[in-house]
Amino acid sequence: MGETVRIIEMGPRDGLQNERTPVGVTARIAFIEALVASGLHTVEVGAFVSPKAIPQMVGSDEVLRGVGSIAGSEFHVLVPNLKGYEAARAAGAKVVSVFAAASEGFSRANINCSVAESIERFKPVVARARADGIRVRGYVSCVLGCPHDGEVKPQAVVDVAKSLWDLGCYEISLGDTIGVGTPGQARELLRAVAGSVPMRSLAMHFHDTYGQALANLYAGLEEGARVIDSAAGGLGGCPFAPGATGNVATEDVVYMLEGLGVSTGVDMAKLVAATNAISHQLGRAPVSRVANALNAKGNRSETSKRD
Repeated sequence: MGETVRIIEMGPRDGLQNERTPVGVTARIAFIEALVASGLHTVEVGAFVSPKAIPQMVGSDEVLRGVGSIAGSEFHVLVPNLKGYEAARAAGAKVVSVFAAASEGFSRANINCSVAESIERFKPVVARARADGIRVRGYVSCVLGCPHDGEVKPQAVVDVAKSLWDLGCYEISLGDTIGVGTPGQARELLRAVAGSVPMRSLAMHFHDTYGQALANLYAGLEEGARVIDSAAGGLGGCPFAPGATGNVATEDVVYMLEGLGVSTGVDMAKLVAATNAISHQLGRAPVSRVANALNAKGNRSETSKRD
């Protein structure tokens, strides 16, 4: 494709927030350091949310401070309100993310308010961040389907994305939270939203519940989208979307992009090592097809050496 594609690594936040096994601060910092060492220089590292709602993100302030000295990288954190923003800023955040849903059912289940109320809630957050010189990224959840409301019309996504863009978010990430979308739907959605938000400022955040994430990303790349959210090892899911599996795996995205002639700057061996380390912490194998293939290949090589 001959163009740069920017990967935003979601593993330490969107990946770990739905894992049953909580990962401690020290291990999360080590995970982030390993991801950066592999060549992933934009990483979402935590969320300043209620510890009762998402206990996996407890200690995000310590994590952010712990990675703050890593040069040449950009670390994002999620904030749900002004209180969360203030805590993030105190911990040294340079980029924060706010989130709204394209469906009323998910908005109620996730943050206990309507879509319109959620936008109002984020107005003072974005205003304060911009006054403080902190960049704000916007997420729109359930862009291709909702676990509560079912089908989501593209215009509903356009309306929310435009609202966040108009507030001052520099980039809007479109999330197929339950991973039900198909390439034609992804293409139609991006075309619709690009009428209100520039394509260069749209990110694709596709979960892989139905195995369509890579195909959807490819369709988006053909439309001109150049930012991808992914998670090492295919970690994650959503606490408020039962049955949704993890984000598209970073290894699988890198393998696809490199095969398309897009240089990602990611060292696959180091990325798989980071994935293996966090998977060991969680007590399960990675979901990533590429990571599992390379792990199996490595195991066969070691067996051959012993024989």
